[in-house]
Amino acid sequence: MSTAHSGTNPVPDIQTPVLTLNVHPMRSTLYEELHNRPSPVIQGNCRVAHFTIKLRDNREQIHAHVVELCRRFSVPAPDPDSSCLYQDFGGFELRWERHLEFANFTFIVPGDEPFGDDTLAFIPKDWLAAMPGELVVAVNLALISEEPTDKQLHAWFEGQRLNGSRVTDGAATVWTAFRLHSDGFGRILAVNKGLTPYQAGRLIQRLFELETYRLMSLLALPVARRMGHELGRVENSLASLNQQISELENNMDDRDLLKSLSQQAADVERYRSDTNFRFAAAVAYHDLVLDRLNQLCEEPVHGYQSLREFLERRLTPGIKTCVSVRDQLEDLSRRIHRTTSLLRTRVDLSIQEQNQDLLSSMNRRSELQLRLQQTVEGLSVVAIGYYLLSLIGIGVSGLKAWGLELDPYIVKGASLPIVLGVVYMGVRSIRHHVTKQDEETDKSGH
Repeated sequence: MSTAHSGTNPVPDIQTPVLTLNVHPMRSTLYEELHNRPSPVIQGNCRVAHFTIKLRDNREQIHAHVVELCRRFSVPAPDPDSSCLYQDFGGFELRWERHLEFANFTFIVPGDEPFGDDTLAFIPKDWLAAMPGELVVAVNLALISEEPTDKQLHAWFEGQRLNGSRVTDGAATVWTAFRLHSDGFGRILAVNKGLTPYQAGRLIQRLFELETYRLMSLLALPVARRMGHELGRVENSLASLNQQISELENNMDDRDLLKSLSQQAADVERYRSDTNFRFAAAVAYHDLVLDRLNQLCEEPVHGYQSLREFLERRLTPGIKTCVSVRDQLEDLSRRIHRTTSLLRTRVDLSIQEQNQDLLSSMNRRSELQLRLQQTVEGLSVVAIGYYLLSLIGIGVSGLKAWGLELDPYIVKGASLPIVLGVVYMGVRSIRHHVTKQDEETDKSGH
């Protein structure tokens, strides 16, 4: 039986002779979303190989790789928009699921012998070797119906320390070491003590999701550790800058420190943009791990650490480290912003002081120019009056030559205050007229 889900709408819209509704284009897709990626139906004992491939820019290549496998076995291939494929290939069943950041390949083979070499015997080796993307999870799971002995567990898990618990209200027992084994795979053993085929499929799906999500969440831990060293350097540099800000003496220091702060702010924002998705994904994957643990409904097995106890003790500290680094990045960003605002305030105050000094200097210059102008105006009145009186003297001398008895000196002396007064009023009127025109020009310009 083949099942493939895609973005195509396979469910018809409402079509009745008495009802006509404007249906949302995503209505049928939203109905089908809840039925995507169903759990397998497991009949009897089986061996399962599960791979998780991290996607980058190869989503189309992953799909093409699945299509190639379908072509080799002459089975229907998924559509380009399909997000999953569940297909019986004869000797094995393939379950392929494409998520946002990774793709899962699950191969189910009937069989009683756990962790045998023939789990992938039906899969073309060249096809497996050409798998695009980066392998994150490779785990073999065996579902058996008989309780294993301690000797068998020791042999199957190569003597590694086991974690185990009864799950699904005691209907099954799960064993795993959460380690890689000699074949490069992780191993999980599930003992069926009364599960239905649907329950067995859901249990296997939850165990694979638990393994996938815990490893995907830990992808952020190396990033957090590397980022911790960088943030320590930024912390020290910021502390040094804050100390220098408190000891500033001149404006050149202001500009140099502001430039350094801007560079630090750019570095921190780059760190945030580079790590924000990874840290957010780590928290989301960790939440899914806790959710799958809750769904297992574990009961302890005497003498063994349960899956929840192991993961809470070993996985949670790593996630908290990622959260701590993310919070430290946010705190650094806020602190740099506050320091930058403080320094900009200092720079603004310094500029205002410079502007005040400049305005004071301009005021003094204006006063000097006014005094000089007044002095020049006084000299201008005297000079113009002198020339006018000279002209009056020439005119009186001409009248005297015609026979009019006038004394030039008396006339000039009597005319002196009148001439100076008229000249002064004329110069003052001209100055007021020019000043008024300048003011009107300034107003019209604004």
